[in-house]
Amino acid sequence: MKVIRQAEVYAPDYLGKKDILLNEDKIIAIQDSIEGGFSGVPLEEIDGTGLLAVPGFIDCHFHILGGGGEGGFQNRTPEVKLSQLTSAGVTTVVGCLGTDGVGRDMTALISKARGLEAEGITTYLYDGSYRLPLTPITDSIIQDFLTIDKIIGIGEIAVSDHRSSQPSFEEFTRAVADARVGGMLSGKAGIVNVHLGGGKKKYELLLRTIEETEIPISQFLPTHANRTSELFEASIAFAKMGGTIDFTASEDPDFWEKEDDEVRFSKGLKRLLAEGIGLDQFTMTSDGQGSLPYFDENNQFIGLGVGSSRALMVGIKEAVQKEQIPLEIAIRAITSNPAKVLKLDQKGRLAAGMDADICLLNKDSLAVETVLAKGRTMVEEQEVKVWGTFEQLT
Repeated sequence: MKVIRQAEVYAPDYLGKKDILLNEDKIIAIQDSIEGGFSGVPLEEIDGTGLLAVPGFIDCHFHILGGGGEGGFQNRTPEVKLSQLTSAGVTTVVGCLGTDGVGRDMTALISKARGLEAEGITTYLYDGSYRLPLTPITDSIIQDFLTIDKIIGIGEIAVSDHRSSQPSFEEFTRAVADARVGGMLSGKAGIVNVHLGGGKKKYELLLRTIEETEIPISQFLPTHANRTSELFEASIAFAKMGGTIDFTASEDPDFWEKEDDEVRFSKGLKRLLAEGIGLDQFTMTSDGQGSLPYFDENNQFIGLGVGSSRALMVGIKEAVQKEQIPLEIAIRAITSNPAKVLKLDQKGRLAAGMDADICLLNKDSLAVETVLAKGRTMVEEQEVKVWGTFEQLT
């Protein structure tokens, strides 16, 4: 058993200074003070003084197998390593394929997800890639949901992007309908993770689906909603209809704001709050290990970067420290909100009975200090304690 002593708890709601008692992979109790009753039971104590306890981060759009390839074979990005996630506070990750669903496939993605889970974190997957029609692992999307536990949604389906398959309305709605039914039958979210490109159509396929079919807006989680200021205005309109939008975080928001007109998370969140958007209608993801391709005005590839989960706390810190958004609101983007939209009932909150996924942050800098995933200490005082299987080989 473990007990975290006197950390300030954001569950994400602020609970004040508390002790948090853990038994293996679950939170047993959160109380003002937890004393006695542990005779004969080994108890590890973690000093939470001066630290903020928040739920472990959920990065629900991550290319765990690597991504990229837009500039040729040499531009395929590498697979993620365990410590790259845990050192950034991530205890749950949702893997996906992107532009390349051929050189990388779902079988390999599932294998990678199971490997990360064996190493200590929680993993889920989106079925498919940019392209439609989606190529299922079994005979159908619905059967994939029913037979493969890791699959909780489909995506990232690309729309309004020169790299998409330019899907028809019929192709798009059929895939969305199958995801909805597959989710219903398997007790999963059945979410449709939609990649929003920089094209002029923006949310057109999503809006038409909502207007012309019985599929609700809650079926969608559009990502890259802050790609440009123009797209962000459309994202606000989508949120005002009741939809949830996903910000893509950046480690260098100054660059992307200047060069690509990207709306940084901190400013975007402040705008959402000013517009009266619900506190559960936004998420933030890193697009980790995905390529960050640079194209010129003729859509010609000119350069490439790689996404990282470290970008998540860059966004949270800016929101809290520069825009004065309360931590209990900002932190929802990577904790309780993705857990809600993805129906991960044991994740995203600190409460008795929940999974023991906890991040301890420095109170002043908000740096990630200690990370517990399913009760296991993965990072302690910024030092990695649990490495991936091959990480320390020389």
